[in-house]
Amino acid sequence: MKRVIAVIIILLMISMALPGCEAAIGKPLGEGGRIDADKNGMKIYTSFYPMYFLVSEIAGDKAEVISMVPAGAEPHDWEPTPRLAVELNDADMLVYNGAGMEVWIDNILSIIDRDKTKVVDASEGIELLKAEEHSEEEHEEESREHGLYDPHIWVSPLRLKQQAQTVYEALKEADPENSGYYEKNMTELVSKLTKLDKDIRDASKYFRSNIIVVSHEAFGYFANDYGFKQVAIRGVNPQEEPSPSKMAELAIECKENDVRYIFFEKLTSPKLSETLAREVGAEVLVLNDAAGLNEEDIKSGRDYISVMYENIENLKKALGD
Repeated sequence: MKRVIAVIIILLMISMALPGCEAAIGKPLGEGGRIDADKNGMKIYTSFYPMYFLVSEIAGDKAEVISMVPAGAEPHDWEPTPRLAVELNDADMLVYNGAGMEVWIDNILSIIDRDKTKVVDASEGIELLKAEEHSEEEHEEESREHGLYDPHIWVSPLRLKQQAQTVYEALKEADPENSGYYEKNMTELVSKLTKLDKDIRDASKYFRSNIIVVSHEAFGYFANDYGFKQVAIRGVNPQEEPSPSKMAELAIECKENDVRYIFFEKLTSPKLSETLAREVGAEVLVLNDAAGLNEEDIKSGRDYISVMYENIENLKKALGD
């Protein structure tokens, strides 16, 4: 498969060099989602929304920032086109989450010129959590798709702050002339994430329960850092289907713990959450993993920070008295 992709990429590179053939422009996150840099600014590709958010916040107008996964797309099952892989060789930097989130990244990295494009794995240096245990069949499927670790690092503001530090260091190294500008932006971002972290902790002091029943294992780091217990319908991959016995076990656990709300994410189908909610006499509510925003979100000015504050309000509703 890698050979086929490599051949396609080479053919595309040749065609793009011919007169009259133009290179495709990388897909911005959405309308207004591309950050326009000044003439000498960098061109930075990011894998999906949380990485786009970090780079945009820190790089500001010193870089043109492009999200490879378009607005409204579910990042777990998205795949890059060969043409996009070619475009990446015109980038100054590629920032991705890592930890197995981008299952396609190895194919991309195999054809990138590292002398021209700086590659940043935002999971470097972070202590990763192992994915939760499943049946043997489910475990094999998860390992094949995403590896043994939970890749949803960014869902915890504490871990996102660590990822921001990695991005910040990479920007300073790539563009030392603007290091003061990046430092100022980084300080502002850290301040927002620190306040968000405090507000989550303050809110959780008054919750009657710490159990969050979610549609898939996207909240492991969030649960670990803020004292919640994550109970997930699906595993790390939101496309996997739980067995009838798994749904029955979940129903029993929900009833035993008086679970009043079953959460689902905006980019995945709520059907299984609704099914479980009906079974246990609960309601459904959004708990957003901030993996992506749709066009409407972008136009309304929402971002990672505002999404997480919406999560706080929904947690208060679900877990409060």
